[in-house]
Amino acid sequence: MKATIITIGDEILIGQIVDTNSVSIAKHLNAAGIVVREKISIGDDRTQIIETAERALAGSEVTVITGGLGPTKDDITKKTLAEMFHSEMRYDQRVAGHVEKMLAERGIEFNELNRSQAMVPACCTVLFNAHGTAPGMWFERDGHVAVSLPGVPFEMEHLMEDEVMPRLKARFALRQIVHRTMITAGLPESMLAKRIEAWENALPPYLKLAYLPNPGAVRLRLSAYEVEGESVAREIERQFEALRKLIPHNIIGFETATMQELVHKILTERGLTLATAESCTGGAIAARFTAIPGASAYFRCGVVSYSNESKVKLLGVNPADIERYGAVSEQVARQMAEGARRAADADYAVATTGIAGYTLIYSSHGLRLIAHESFGGIQSAIQENKDILTTTTIFETTRHRLMVKDMDKGAEIQEKIDRLKMLLRAYRVGIISPK
Repeated sequence: MKATIITIGDEILIGQIVDTNSVSIAKHLNAAGIVVREKISIGDDRTQIIETAERALAGSEVTVITGGLGPTKDDITKKTLAEMFHSEMRYDQRVAGHVEKMLAERGIEFNELNRSQAMVPACCTVLFNAHGTAPGMWFERDGHVAVSLPGVPFEMEHLMEDEVMPRLKARFALRQIVHRTMITAGLPESMLAKRIEAWENALPPYLKLAYLPNPGAVRLRLSAYEVEGESVAREIERQFEALRKLIPHNIIGFETATMQELVHKILTERGLTLATAESCTGGAIAARFTAIPGASAYFRCGVVSYSNESKVKLLGVNPADIERYGAVSEQVARQMAEGARRAADADYAVATTGIAGYTLIYSSHGLRLIAHESFGGIQSAIQENKDILTTTTIFETTRHRLMVKDMDKGAEIQEKIDRLKMLLRAYRVGIISPK
């Protein structure tokens, strides 16, 4: 069985808010054995809503729509769906009473705009929203179901759990979807794919493998859609057992655990301790560990040695090695880790060093200044909407791309090529011959 998710709202399209509703809805549907075939975001436009909803109903048994159910003029979803289903509007007394009560508790007057929340298409089944003023709506046509839910995430979530999912499970005979995820580390995605290529090619046709790269790890997810769950689950376990023999030292866990959670679990269970030494990350790694409840059982200390001087004084890094290899080098990172482990009397230590600054690059295209920002962690990157990628400022561009042949060295190389060509021609016509 397939489903389409439609989120409505200009605020989504302009990036004013992040669409979390479709993620939550997809999880609910997937857990019940309903395959999400597509997720679509559209604006508050009558024609677009009708066209998108009609297309979704034609291709999916279930369509879930969120957004546009408020009392203001820009909230047009309810009236548009009534038009699409050729239905009049009716006044729902239960919804009206609930809205009036909610507003009274907040000291808000029950006006005509609020009263409009109780107007619903006559053909729909009203889904009572105990946590807000906008009711959900359930439509059916030709064996297909369309559900309209409020865009407010916590209201949508309650309606999905309390109303939508129980109704879908009662309405359709659903088959199971099975997912199982293995977490690997130590092999980049391309090398991992090469290592397990034969295993992947031999997978049963009903199992689908997905590679899900994360910082420091690659997740391997095996999925089976609309199957008998128990037998498939056993087959997935058998396949993962075979995979364990291929990459025994690269499997670190299963399902959704983060790297720090896995390390937390191992250290706690084994009674081991940890320290950190950080340069460019500025204490972000230590913060990620100490944010986990129970970290005090193993986490000893964290040192932020941002300058070369602090690396030498606090961690005992050899200044000659900094001079020889550079502060951003494996040699220095190793000494930082060793110094932190020594200072904290810990069983293990983690160290980071990297680039944060500027690099001037002259290439065939021109002159560029590259700004390297320090990486503050995955969470901050998500919150601040920025990646670990560098920023480029172009100061000068060449009219025609400068090639190697245009350089002084290029002329020398070209001369050597021409001489080799002359020798080759001489050999071919018999002027010269090998000894």
